[in-house]
Amino acid sequence: MDVAVIGASMTQFGSHDTWIRELLVDAAEDCLAAAGVERTAVEHLYVSNMASGEFEGQTGIMNALAQDIGVLPAYTQRVGQTSASGGAGLLAAWQSIAAGASDMTLLVGGEKMTHLSTGESADIISSITHPVEYSHGVTLPTFAGLAARAYLNETDATRESLAHVSVKNHANGAKNPYAQFRKEIDVETVLSSPVVADPLRLYDYCPVTDGAAALLFCPVDIARQYTDEFVRVAGVAGATDTHVVHERPDPTWMTAVEESGTKLFERTGYGPEDIDIAELHDMVSLLEPLQLEAFGFAERGEGWRWAVEKRTTPDGELPVNLSGGLKARGHPLGGTGVAQAVELYWQLLGQAGERQVDAERGLCCNVGGFGNCVTSAIFEVGA
Repeated sequence: MDVAVIGASMTQFGSHDTWIRELLVDAAEDCLAAAGVERTAVEHLYVSNMASGEFEGQTGIMNALAQDIGVLPAYTQRVGQTSASGGAGLLAAWQSIAAGASDMTLLVGGEKMTHLSTGESADIISSITHPVEYSHGVTLPTFAGLAARAYLNETDATRESLAHVSVKNHANGAKNPYAQFRKEIDVETVLSSPVVADPLRLYDYCPVTDGAAALLFCPVDIARQYTDEFVRVAGVAGATDTHVVHERPDPTWMTAVEESGTKLFERTGYGPEDIDIAELHDMVSLLEPLQLEAFGFAERGEGWRWAVEKRTTPDGELPVNLSGGLKARGHPLGGTGVAQAVELYWQLLGQAGERQVDAERGLCCNVGGFGNCVTSAIFEVGA
Protein backbone atom coordinates (compact mmCIF):
# COMPACT_ATOMS: atom_id res chain seq x y z
CA MET A 1 0.00 0.00 0.00
CA ASP A 2 1.32 3.47 -0.90
CA VAL A 3 2.01 5.54 2.22
CA ALA A 4 1.64 9.31 2.53
CA VAL A 5 2.59 11.91 5.12
CA ILE A 6 -0.05 14.63 5.52
CA GLY A 7 1.18 16.56 8.55
CA ALA A 8 4.45 17.57 10.21
CA SER A 9 5.54 19.68 13.15
CA MET A 10 8.44 20.48 15.46
CA THR A 11 8.93 22.23 18.74
CA GLN A 12 11.73 24.74 19.10
CA PHE A 13 14.97 22.80 19.65
CA GLY A 14 17.25 23.91 22.47
CA SER A 15 16.83 24.11 26.24
CA HIS A 16 13.32 23.82 27.70
CA ASP A 17 11.98 24.05 31.22
CA THR A 18 9.20 21.62 30.30
CA TRP A 19 9.51 17.84 30.47
CA ILE A 20 9.41 15.19 27.77
CA ARG A 21 5.65 14.57 28.02
CA GLU A 22 4.92 18.25 27.43
CA LEU A 23 7.31 18.44 24.47
CA LEU A 24 5.71 15.39 22.89
CA VAL A 25 2.22 16.79 23.43
CA ASP A 26 3.14 20.09 21.78
CA ALA A 27 4.57 18.36 18.69
CA ALA A 28 1.67 15.89 18.44
CA GLU A 29 -1.10 18.46 18.72
CA ASP A 30 0.59 20.83 16.26
CA CYS A 31 0.96 17.98 13.76
CA LEU A 32 -2.71 16.99 13.95
CA ALA A 33 -3.75 20.61 13.63
CA ALA A 34 -1.49 21.13 10.61
CA ALA A 35 -3.04 18.09 8.93
CA GLY A 36 -6.61 19.03 9.84
CA VAL A 37 -7.18 15.54 11.27
CA GLU A 38 -9.31 14.83 14.34
CA ARG A 39 -7.44 13.06 17.11
CA THR A 40 -10.10 10.34 17.21
CA ALA A 41 -8.93 9.26 13.73
CA VAL A 42 -5.52 8.16 15.05
CA GLU A 43 -5.32 4.35 15.22
CA HIS A 44 -1.60 3.86 15.95
CA LEU A 45 0.69 6.10 18.02
CA TYR A 46 4.45 5.53 17.95
CA VAL A 47 6.85 7.42 20.20
CA SER A 48 10.55 7.46 19.26
CA ASN A 49 12.62 7.95 22.39
CA MET A 50 16.00 6.67 23.51
CA ALA A 51 16.21 7.23 27.24
CA SER A 52 13.36 9.02 29.02
CA GLY A 53 13.80 6.61 31.92
CA GLU A 54 17.48 7.45 32.30
CA PHE A 55 17.09 11.19 31.70
CA GLU A 56 13.91 11.80 33.68
CA GLY A 57 12.88 8.60 35.43
CA GLN A 58 9.81 8.65 33.16
CA THR A 59 8.82 5.48 31.29
CA GLY A 60 5.53 4.57 29.64
CA ILE A 61 5.56 7.89 27.82
CA MET A 62 3.70 6.46 24.81
CA ASN A 63 0.69 5.52 26.95
CA ALA A 64 0.79 8.83 28.78
CA LEU A 65 0.93 10.71 25.47
CA ALA A 66 -2.08 8.82 24.09
CA GLN A 67 -4.14 9.97 27.06
CA ASP A 68 -2.67 13.49 27.10
CA ILE A 69 -3.65 14.18 23.47
CA GLY A 70 -6.91 12.23 23.53
CA VAL A 71 -6.26 9.47 20.98
CA LEU A 72 -7.44 6.56 23.16
CA PRO A 73 -7.96 3.68 22.41
CA ALA A 74 -5.20 3.89 19.75
CA TYR A 75 -2.49 1.23 19.89
CA THR A 76 0.71 2.70 21.32
CA GLN A 77 4.35 1.67 21.12
CA ARG A 78 7.65 3.22 22.17
CA VAL A 79 10.37 2.79 19.54
CA GLY A 80 13.91 2.76 20.86
CA GLN A 81 17.03 2.27 18.77
CA THR A 82 19.59 4.44 20.56
CA SER A 83 20.21 7.73 18.71
CA ALA A 84 18.53 6.22 15.63
CA SER A 85 15.20 5.87 17.46
CA GLY A 86 13.57 8.50 15.25
CA GLY A 87 14.53 6.64 12.09
CA ALA A 88 13.31 3.39 13.58
CA GLY A 89 10.03 5.16 14.29
CA LEU A 90 9.77 6.13 10.61
CA LEU A 91 10.12 2.47 9.69
CA ALA A 92 7.53 1.38 12.25
CA ALA A 93 4.99 4.04 11.24
CA TRP A 94 5.48 3.32 7.53
CA GLN A 95 5.06 -0.43 8.13
CA SER A 96 1.86 0.08 10.10
CA ILE A 97 0.23 1.83 7.13
CA ALA A 98 1.83 -0.26 4.37
CA ALA A 99 0.69 -3.48 6.07
CA GLY A 100 -2.88 -2.22 6.39
CA ALA A 101 -2.80 -2.38 10.18
CA SER A 102 -3.70 1.30 10.53
CA ASP A 103 -5.31 4.02 8.42
CA MET A 104 -3.90 6.88 10.49
CA THR A 105 -0.58 6.62 12.36
CA LEU A 106 0.97 9.42 14.39
CA LEU A 107 4.72 9.32 15.00
CA VAL A 108 6.21 11.60 17.66
CA GLY A 109 9.89 11.61 18.60
CA GLY A 110 11.70 13.55 21.27
CA GLU A 111 14.10 13.74 24.18
CA LYS A 112 14.62 15.96 27.25
CA MET A 113 18.35 16.18 28.04
CA THR A 114 19.60 19.64 29.04
CA HIS A 115 18.58 19.50 32.70
CA LEU A 116 21.48 17.12 33.40
CA SER A 117 25.16 18.02 33.44
CA THR A 118 27.28 17.35 30.38
CA GLY A 119 28.96 14.48 32.20
CA GLU A 120 25.66 12.89 33.20
CA SER A 121 24.29 13.21 29.66
CA ALA A 122 27.51 11.82 28.18
CA ASP A 123 27.28 8.80 30.47
CA ILE A 124 23.72 8.03 29.34
CA ILE A 125 24.57 8.50 25.66
CA SER A 126 27.75 6.43 25.96
CA SER A 127 25.72 3.48 27.19
CA ILE A 128 25.35 2.86 23.44
CA THR A 129 28.95 1.62 23.34
CA HIS A 130 30.09 -1.88 24.27
CA PRO A 131 30.96 -2.12 28.00
CA VAL A 132 34.51 -3.27 27.20
CA GLU A 133 35.06 -0.29 24.91
CA TYR A 134 33.62 2.09 27.50
CA SER A 135 35.89 0.65 30.22
CA HIS A 136 38.85 1.65 28.04
CA GLY A 137 37.61 5.22 27.72
CA VAL A 138 35.90 4.87 24.34
CA THR A 139 32.86 7.15 24.21
CA LEU A 140 31.13 8.36 21.05
CA PRO A 141 33.06 11.67 21.03
CA THR A 142 36.42 9.94 21.59
CA PHE A 143 35.75 7.33 18.94
CA ALA A 144 34.83 10.10 16.52
CA GLY A 145 38.24 11.61 17.17
CA LEU A 146 39.98 8.30 16.48
CA ALA A 147 38.00 7.81 13.27
CA ALA A 148 38.68 11.38 12.15
CA ARG A 149 42.42 10.93 12.66
CA ALA A 150 42.33 7.74 10.60
CA TYR A 151 40.33 9.48 7.86
CA LEU A 152 42.77 12.39 7.68
CA ASN A 153 45.70 9.97 7.53
CA GLU A 154 44.16 7.78 4.82
CA THR A 155 42.72 10.45 2.48
CA ASP A 156 43.69 13.85 1.11
CA ALA A 157 41.34 15.53 3.56
CA THR A 158 42.73 18.29 5.75
CA ARG A 159 41.62 19.33 9.21
CA GLU A 160 40.15 22.49 7.65
CA SER A 161 38.02 20.45 5.24
CA LEU A 162 35.96 18.97 8.11
CA ALA A 163 35.44 22.46 9.53
CA HIS A 164 33.64 23.41 6.31
CA VAL A 165 30.86 20.93 7.21
CA SER A 166 30.18 22.72 10.49
CA VAL A 167 30.36 26.15 8.84
CA LYS A 168 27.85 25.13 6.16
CA ASN A 169 25.40 23.60 8.63
CA HIS A 170 25.53 26.62 10.93
CA ALA A 171 24.76 28.85 7.93
CA ASN A 172 21.71 26.68 7.22
CA GLY A 173 20.66 26.65 10.85
CA ALA A 174 20.75 30.43 10.94
CA LYS A 175 17.77 30.36 8.55
CA ASN A 176 15.79 27.78 10.55
CA PRO A 177 13.53 29.30 13.23
CA TYR A 178 13.37 25.91 15.01
CA ALA A 179 17.15 25.46 15.26
CA GLN A 180 19.03 25.47 18.54
CA PHE A 181 21.89 27.53 17.06
CA ARG A 182 20.99 30.32 14.64
CA LYS A 183 24.43 31.89 14.35
CA GLU A 184 26.84 31.60 11.44
CA ILE A 185 30.47 30.67 12.13
CA ASP A 186 33.67 30.51 10.08
CA VAL A 187 36.44 27.96 9.69
CA GLU A 188 38.68 29.79 12.15
CA THR A 189 35.96 29.60 14.82
CA VAL A 190 35.85 25.81 14.43
CA LEU A 191 39.64 25.39 14.46
CA SER A 192 40.15 27.63 17.49
CA SER A 193 37.42 26.04 19.62
CA PRO A 194 38.47 23.73 22.50
CA VAL A 195 39.74 20.25 21.67
CA VAL A 196 37.26 17.49 22.55
CA ALA A 197 38.96 14.45 21.00
CA ASP A 198 41.94 15.25 18.80
CA PRO A 199 41.73 16.25 15.98
CA LEU A 200 38.10 17.22 16.57
CA ARG A 201 37.05 20.32 18.46
CA LEU A 202 33.94 21.64 20.13
CA TYR A 203 32.40 23.05 16.95
CA ASP A 204 32.72 19.69 15.21
CA TYR A 205 30.13 18.19 17.58
CA CYS A 206 26.38 18.61 17.91
CA PRO A 207 24.92 20.02 21.14
CA VAL A 208 22.82 18.44 23.88
CA THR A 209 19.22 19.27 23.03
CA ASP A 210 15.60 19.20 24.18
CA GLY A 211 12.87 18.97 21.58
CA ALA A 212 10.26 16.92 19.77
CA ALA A 213 8.95 16.44 16.22
CA ALA A 214 5.95 14.66 14.72
CA LEU A 215 4.63 13.22 11.45
CA LEU A 216 1.19 11.90 10.47
CA PHE A 217 1.03 8.88 8.11
CA CYS A 218 -1.90 7.41 6.17
CA PRO A 219 -2.58 5.58 2.88
CA VAL A 220 -2.32 7.77 -0.23
CA ASP A 221 -6.02 7.33 -1.04
CA ILE A 222 -6.96 8.66 2.40
CA ALA A 223 -4.43 11.49 2.09
CA ARG A 224 -6.31 12.72 -0.97
CA GLN A 225 -9.45 13.06 1.16
CA TYR A 226 -7.65 15.63 3.34
CA THR A 227 -5.38 17.52 0.96
CA ASP A 228 -4.12 17.94 -2.58
CA GLU A 229 -0.57 18.42 -1.28
CA PHE A 230 1.14 15.59 0.55
CA VAL A 231 4.43 13.72 0.63
CA ARG A 232 4.74 10.09 -0.40
CA VAL A 233 7.06 7.68 1.40
CA ALA A 234 8.97 6.08 -1.48
CA GLY A 235 10.72 3.64 0.84
CA VAL A 236 12.42 2.98 4.19
CA ALA A 237 15.29 0.60 4.96
CA GLY A 238 17.59 -0.21 7.85
CA ALA A 239 20.78 -2.12 8.65
CA THR A 240 23.03 -2.95 11.60
CA ASP A 241 26.83 -3.04 11.96
CA THR A 242 29.03 -4.59 14.65
CA HIS A 243 28.42 -3.41 18.18
CA VAL A 244 32.14 -3.51 18.95
CA VAL A 245 33.56 -0.89 16.63
CA HIS A 246 37.13 -2.20 16.61
CA GLU A 247 35.86 -5.41 14.99
CA ARG A 248 35.10 -3.47 11.79
CA PRO A 249 37.67 -3.84 9.00
CA ASP A 250 37.69 -0.06 8.46
CA PRO A 251 36.31 2.34 11.10
CA THR A 252 36.05 5.08 8.46
CA TRP A 253 33.59 3.11 6.32
CA MET A 254 29.93 3.09 7.42
CA THR A 255 28.85 -0.39 6.36
CA ALA A 256 25.35 -0.11 7.86
CA VAL A 257 24.78 3.13 5.93
CA GLU A 258 25.94 1.42 2.75
CA GLU A 259 23.67 -1.59 3.35
CA SER A 260 20.70 0.59 4.27
CA GLY A 261 21.22 2.70 1.17
CA THR A 262 21.58 -0.32 -1.10
CA LYS A 263 18.29 -1.75 0.16
CA LEU A 264 16.59 1.63 -0.08
CA PHE A 265 17.66 2.25 -3.65
CA GLU A 266 16.71 -1.29 -4.69
CA ARG A 267 13.24 -1.00 -3.13
CA THR A 268 12.47 2.39 -4.61
CA GLY A 269 14.16 2.03 -7.99
CA TYR A 270 16.05 5.27 -7.35
CA GLY A 271 19.76 5.97 -7.09
CA PRO A 272 21.94 8.75 -5.70
CA GLU A 273 21.45 10.70 -8.93
CA ASP A 274 17.68 10.90 -8.25
CA ILE A 275 18.00 12.60 -4.86
CA ASP A 276 17.56 16.38 -4.75
CA ILE A 277 18.22 17.05 -1.04
CA ALA A 278 19.45 15.06 1.97
CA GLU A 279 19.29 15.24 5.75
CA LEU A 280 22.28 13.32 7.13
CA HIS A 281 23.25 12.44 10.69
CA ASP A 282 26.08 14.88 11.49
CA MET A 283 26.48 14.12 15.19
CA VAL A 284 30.07 15.08 14.39
CA SER A 285 31.37 16.82 11.26
CA LEU A 286 33.13 13.69 10.00
CA LEU A 287 29.88 11.74 9.67
CA GLU A 288 28.47 13.87 6.86
CA PRO A 289 31.25 13.05 4.34
CA LEU A 290 31.29 9.41 5.48
CA GLN A 291 27.57 9.09 4.71
CA LEU A 292 27.98 10.81 1.35
CA GLU A 293 30.53 8.13 0.49
CA ALA A 294 28.55 5.18 1.86
CA PHE A 295 25.39 6.17 -0.05
CA GLY A 296 27.38 6.53 -3.26
CA PHE A 297 27.02 10.28 -3.70
CA ALA A 298 30.78 10.70 -3.36
CA GLU A 299 33.67 8.38 -4.18
CA ARG A 300 35.33 6.64 -1.25
CA GLY A 301 37.71 9.03 0.49
CA GLU A 302 36.30 12.03 -1.42
CA GLY A 303 33.26 13.00 0.66
CA TRP A 304 35.18 15.76 2.42
CA ARG A 305 35.48 17.66 -0.87
CA TRP A 306 31.73 18.23 -1.13
CA ALA A 307 31.49 20.84 1.63
CA VAL A 308 34.81 22.44 0.64
CA GLU A 309 33.66 22.75 -2.98
CA LYS A 310 30.21 23.97 -1.87
CA ARG A 311 28.45 21.05 -3.55
CA THR A 312 26.26 20.55 -0.44
CA THR A 313 25.24 24.20 0.07
CA PRO A 314 21.65 25.32 -0.67
CA ASP A 315 22.61 26.24 -4.25
CA GLY A 316 24.89 23.22 -4.75
CA GLU A 317 24.17 20.01 -6.63
CA LEU A 318 23.02 18.20 -3.46
CA PRO A 319 21.93 20.48 -0.61
CA VAL A 320 22.64 18.62 2.64
CA ASN A 321 21.21 19.45 6.07
CA LEU A 322 19.22 22.51 5.04
CA SER A 323 17.74 22.34 8.55
CA GLY A 324 21.17 22.97 10.05
CA GLY A 325 21.58 19.26 10.76
CA LEU A 326 22.26 17.87 14.19
CA LYS A 327 25.13 20.37 14.41
CA ALA A 328 22.97 23.50 14.40
CA ARG A 329 19.33 22.37 14.54
CA GLY A 330 20.17 20.17 17.53
CA HIS A 331 20.09 16.48 18.44
CA PRO A 332 17.36 15.46 20.91
CA LEU A 333 18.24 11.77 20.35
CA GLY A 334 14.83 10.13 19.77
CA GLY A 335 13.53 13.23 18.00
CA THR A 336 16.32 13.59 15.45
CA GLY A 337 15.24 11.04 12.83
CA VAL A 338 11.71 12.43 12.90
CA ALA A 339 12.98 16.00 12.61
CA GLN A 340 15.03 15.05 9.55
CA ALA A 341 11.87 13.81 7.84
CA VAL A 342 9.94 16.91 8.93
CA GLU A 343 12.51 19.06 7.13
CA LEU A 344 12.13 16.97 3.97
CA TYR A 345 8.33 17.28 4.21
CA TRP A 346 8.53 21.07 4.48
CA GLN A 347 11.05 21.34 1.65
CA LEU A 348 9.11 19.08 -0.72
CA LEU A 349 5.87 21.01 -0.13
CA GLY A 350 7.50 24.43 -0.38
CA GLN A 351 6.98 25.26 3.30
CA ALA A 352 10.61 25.79 4.40
CA GLY A 353 10.61 29.58 4.32
CA GLU A 354 13.98 31.32 3.97
CA ARG A 355 15.87 28.03 3.48
CA GLN A 356 13.55 26.72 0.73
CA VAL A 357 15.11 25.06 -2.35
CA ASP A 358 13.58 23.34 -5.38
CA ALA A 359 13.23 19.63 -4.66
CA GLU A 360 11.00 16.74 -5.70
CA ARG A 361 12.71 13.97 -3.74
CA GLY A 362 14.75 13.80 -0.53
CA LEU A 363 16.70 11.26 1.51
CA CYS A 364 17.26 11.15 5.26
CA CYS A 365 19.61 8.98 7.30
CA ASN A 366 19.46 8.50 11.07
CA VAL A 367 22.45 6.79 12.71
CA GLY A 368 22.68 5.03 16.06
CA GLY A 369 26.02 5.20 17.85
CA PHE A 370 28.88 5.46 15.38
CA GLY A 371 27.08 3.51 12.68
CA ASN A 372 25.89 0.62 14.87
CA CYS A 373 22.34 0.87 13.54
CA VAL A 374 20.98 2.93 10.67
CA THR A 375 17.61 3.75 9.15
CA SER A 376 17.27 5.68 5.89
CA ALA A 377 14.23 6.81 3.94
CA ILE A 378 13.26 8.51 0.70
CA PHE A 379 10.32 10.94 0.52
CA GLU A 380 8.91 12.53 -2.62
CA VAL A 381 6.16 14.91 -3.66
CA GLY A 382 2.87 13.00 -3.76
CA ALA A 383 0.43 12.88 -6.61
